[in-house]
Amino acid sequence: MEIKQEEHRFYINDGEEFVGEITFTPIKEGVISIDHTFVDKKYGGQGLAGKLLSAMLEYAKKENLKIVPVCEYAKANFDKRPEIRYLLADNYQELLDKELAKKEEADKEDK
Repeated sequence: MEIKQEEHRFYINDGEEFVGEITFTPIKEGVISIDHTFVDKKYGGQGLAGKLLSAMLEYAKKENLKIVPVCEYAKANFDKRPEIRYLLADNYQELLDKELAKKEEADKEDK
């Protein structure tokens, strides 16, 4: 199983079957948010979420992007791994609050 990239996401398929993904959203020039990480339960315990996050971090490094971790998996990894914190946006808490407010507003409009 190889990690593939599409616009705003990295994903893994097992043949034709969807296995998992990590998604991101551009927030402003040079800053992205990691929004969601998912791996199908039947593929759990294989380290696939970690591999997806690693691909995302490599992409951010290559593209000179800073990160605002929104999903709990990404937040937990930044908390546990000080060696990757240099990728955090300087004002990431402020950006995170703005991103969450936008999502809440969009959710209200959808109802």
